[in-house]
Amino acid sequence: MPSPIDSESSWPVPRGRVLGLDLGDARIGVAVSDPDRRLALPFGTVRAGAPQEVKAISALVADNDISEVVVGHPLSLSGDAGPRANGAEAFADVLRDVLPVPVVLQDERMSTVEAEKALSIAGAKGRKRRGLVDASAATVILQSYLDALG
Repeated sequence: MPSPIDSESSWPVPRGRVLGLDLGDARIGVAVSDPDRRLALPFGTVRAGAPQEVKAISALVADNDISEVVVGHPLSLSGDAGPRANGAEAFADVLRDVLPVPVVLQDERMSTVEAEKALSIAGAKGRKRRGLVDASAATVILQSYLDALG
C-alpha cells in the first residue's frame, strides 16, 4: 500500500473519495473518485433546483464517505468569469456553508464537449444520452482535478 506521505514534502497526501459536480440548469452531473483519488467514475445526476439539490448533495456526501467536493467552474475560453462561473462560485459558497468537507472549484472549460465526444464514440443516443453527458462531464471535471493532485 502506498505511503500517505508525499515524496516531495512531509505533508500527508489527502485521501478519501472526492465528489465531482457539473452544474446544469435541469440536472447536476455527479462523479465520484476511488478512495485513493486516482480514478473518477460517473455516478449519475441530481435534479437541479433549490433546496432539494443541496439536500441531495449533502446525502451523497454522507452516504458515500466523501472527503471533498469539486464543483465545475465554467470560465470562458479566455479565463474570465461570466454569469455561469459566478453562479458556480455562489453554489460552492452555499455548499461550504452546509457540508462538513472542503469544497473547491475546478476549471471545467471544454468538459461537456469532451464528454459529448466520448459518448458519441461509444454510441450513446437519445434521452439517455442527456443524463450520461452530465455525469460524464462531472467525471471529466473530477478526473482533471485528480490528475492535478499528482
